Amino acid sequence: MFTSISVGGESTSTVIVGRFKGQPLDGATLKRLQKLGAAAAASAACERADATGDAGTFIEAYPAGHVDRVIIAGLGDAKNLTLDAVRTLGGNAGRRLNAAKADSALVDLGGPLNAAGLDPRRAGQAFGEGLGLIGWVCDEFRGKATDAPKRTALKVRGDAAKFTQGLETGLGLAVGANLARTLSQTPPNIATTGYMADQAKALAKQCGLSFKEWEGDALEKERFTGLINVGKASENKPRLVRLEYKPAGKADAKSADKPIVLVGKTMTYDTGGLSLKINNGMVGMKRDKDGGCAVLGAMHAIATVLKPKRRVVALLSIAENSISDEAYRPDDVITYRNGVTVEVTNTDAEGRLVLADALCWACEKESPACVIDIATLTGGVVVALGSTFAGMFCEDDKLRAKVEAASAGTGERVWRLPMHSEYRDLMKSPVADILNSNPNRKAHPIQGAAFLSYFVTEGTPWCHLDIAGVHAAEKNAGCFIEGPTGWGARLMASLAASY
Repeated sequence: MFTSISVGGESTSTVIVGRFKGQPLDGATLKRLQKLGAAAAASAACERADATGDAGTFIEAYPAGHVDRVIIAGLGDAKNLTLDAVRTLGGNAGRRLNAAKADSALVDLGGPLNAAGLDPRRAGQAFGEGLGLIGWVCDEFRGKATDAPKRTALKVRGDAAKFTQGLETGLGLAVGANLARTLSQTPPNIATTGYMADQAKALAKQCGLSFKEWEGDALEKERFTGLINVGKASENKPRLVRLEYKPAGKADAKSADKPIVLVGKTMTYDTGGLSLKINNGMVGMKRDKDGGCAVLGAMHAIATVLKPKRRVVALLSIAENSISDEAYRPDDVITYRNGVTVEVTNTDAEGRLVLADALCWACEKESPACVIDIATLTGGVVVALGSTFAGMFCEDDKLRAKVEAASAGTGERVWRLPMHSEYRDLMKSPVADILNSNPNRKAHPIQGAAFLSYFVTEGTPWCHLDIAGVHAAEKNAGCFIEGPTGWGARLMASLAASY
């Protein structure tokens, strides 16, 4: 795709406009095209047989005026032009601009957006997100056997100030999500536990965040027993990382407002441990860190784009689940800093063990306004929801409403799954307090959330997001190419900004 996408530019090589199904270009669009000497060519193109106006279709016109081409996007029926549709349009338009090797573009959707009743700033943000997301590239691991693609830098602007402002916000949110995607794509021989901690430290320096790391004896001192046990078989040692964003003007980190705490599962690789994954079950396990990657992406967007007025704390539980004579075993019993004991029944249910440390710390030390954890936690959530929704577990009505509102704004869909005391009972152990995995596969994704609930202080607003089905795209479609999606980075940043 592009080397970069930014807002600005005086010249315009390409204009993007939209028309509804079965309708001509609206008067406002034609008026602006007239000023560019492109109205006649665009109108003629709309008369072609392939110019249906169906959603997702594109036709092009090549005027002899001040622009090289006009891309006319089909918008379908006006009632179906939603923010999600505008975001998808941004992604598809980015593909078209890339194919045209365009270096500058004017997005003129004012008439259709007004007809559909969409706020231009929010629509600009959605378009910018889509354009920025489709612009992601990760060429770092290409070698001499691959021809280096020729890429251009794209300057883009809107037809109105509010749309352009939204466009800039959307592109900024996409930068955060794309950071998460690049980290996800980074292979495990490079993205070790130390590497991930270093990336968090570099982000902190870049964005003005505070940084703290626990490893080695510091983990022992703070009794981060899940990380210690899960990570002890690997030469890449476990660690817990803490980042903090403080709004401008609040120099005191202990200011009265309670922070939003984001917790990310950051398993740099998951072999399954002694409960070894079979066949090709390990392929893709470099993405078991995607919860933590999303948290880092969210912190980038929070610090550089949205800048909320409340403190935000990020906790990354970083480990590699490996095999050696030091590996933790099924039948081991682990005691956590909150006093809960866990009987290990499956070393491949390790993510919840490392998340438990961060949840304990968040509730005990951070005095949180709310805690949101995000993790590629269970295969069961993929069976339940596929790749359409992330599983959401949240029993606090106010927090759930905020998560759902952020989800609606970013198009990262969540579906509430139930929590009940009977699910917690599924996790009871005959030896310790609880099991890390019940061999009974009933309510598999809920088991993971039920386990985590034992490490959240009663009364603390808490949301668990299981992203195992949505953290990677299986095909090129909409705003994404095959590969990581950075799911959750935009949602968490948006939630923090609106909390």
